[in-house]
Amino acid sequence: MDINPKIHPKRFIMPSPHLLKTPAIIATRLSKTVTTADQTLTILSAIDLSINAGDSLAITGESGSGKSTLLGLLAGLDTPSAGSVSLAGHDLFGMDEDARARLRGEMIGFVFQSFQLLPGLTALENVMLPLELHDQPAAGQRARDMLERVGLGARLRHTPRHLSGGEQQRVALARAFVTQPSILFADEPTGNLDSQTGHRISEILFELNAERNTTLVLVTHDASLAARCQRTVRLVGGVMT
Repeated sequence: MDINPKIHPKRFIMPSPHLLKTPAIIATRLSKTVTTADQTLTILSAIDLSINAGDSLAITGESGSGKSTLLGLLAGLDTPSAGSVSLAGHDLFGMDEDARARLRGEMIGFVFQSFQLLPGLTALENVMLPLELHDQPAAGQRARDMLERVGLGARLRHTPRHLSGGEQQRVALARAFVTQPSILFADEPTGNLDSQTGHRISEILFELNAERNTTLVLVTHDASLAARCQRTVRLVGGVMT
């Protein structure tokens, strides 16, 4: 009788997709203080945070809790009093401001509550602008395609004052995504919009996030918007809870 066990070749098992993810953003002991004539104000205290590539994170908290300050530090728009931020392996605050600006231009998109569109430019020109600033090809066609994607193909020649708040925010989304950023930061992207328009904006935001595997970090007071993110962190008095 053959007593030798059958030896089966090892099966190759694909690792879980979660295990394949790498951090896009790492904040370590990130702090921000402001000194006035008579006191030192702590805005953020020793924040540790890691966000994987392609993930979505909501930063929540009451007004004055440090949410927008944290977003600005993660994006390299502000400098910390202590701590570090790594974006895709790049030490943000080991760079000078010119190098940080180049990195933002190559990797990062922004959406703000106040839209921040240039009033003298059309919707098309506003979306073309970041492409032209970095000498990227086919700026006009890429901007048209993105405006079509957010439902504004018929509003290309309109300036911001001829657009509704929801339309202006869609232009801002198109401008943010047209460069195909690896990371998108959004500060209260639905804050100035009515609930129906805000819902439409959030739909577009997460559709584009999923399609392009963009890492999404947003500050919001909107509980329904935060709930759509994979993770939520809350700030209380500058401390992450």
